[in-house]
Amino acid sequence: VPSTPRRDGRDFLALAARHGVRATTHAYPLSEAQRALRDLKAGRFDGAAVLVNDFPART
Repeated sequence: VPSTPRRDGRDFLALAARHGVRATTHAYPLSEAQRALRDLKAGRFDGAAVLVNDFPART
């Protein structure tokens, strides 16, 4: 049976769930991207930084 990226991803996520692996993320407003980079570089947290758009939508 050939392996496919989709099947591999599904298998990996199922394995992670069975073993209690949890993703850790820290959300920062996009306007504070520089702070997120400083915190990441300084090792102030484990996991991933996620930038959330806080700029008003254009109409």
